[in-house]
Amino acid sequence: MPRVRKTRLPDSARLWQMVSPGDFINGYAVESPLSPREAADIGLSMPGWASALLRLRNAIVRPLGLKTEVSDTGEGAIFPVTFEDSRELILGADDSHLDFRITVLRHDGQIYMATWVHRHNLLGRIYLALVMPFHILIVRDSMRRIARHSPAIASQPPAQ
Repeated sequence: MPRVRKTRLPDSARLWQMVSPGDFINGYAVESPLSPREAADIGLSMPGWASALLRLRNAIVRPLGLKTEVSDTGEGAIFPVTFEDSRELILGADDSHLDFRITVLRHDGQIYMATWVHRHNLLGRIYLALVMPFHILIVRDSMRRIARHSPAIASQPPAQ
């Protein structure tokens, strides 16, 4: 199985157009023949434990007036797609405390997944600090699932 590694998102990623000084951005990569859409479908289909964390998050932040429901953009989607082409898929949402995007990029035989967060205020800073350990667990798990699916998909004949 290909190894997941923490890495910088390639400079060619469209997501860099959103990044300002002080914003949070992190990234991971794994060797994979998948398209960005295929990788996102696999990586963002939340396992039960991650869905439970999301439900807990929603229960906690609902009284604070933060968004707890995001429109679905297709089967299994969690966040709305804001950009898509053959190389990159960007999804995410804006809220009163922060804006975030997740990008899934195919570049040089690798699938990259990066998260960008622009914090608007103190609540955004506190929120990001509190969710960061869970964010890392979820993203690494997403990339491991992409890595596990990659060899099986690569060995299948092309669709007719």
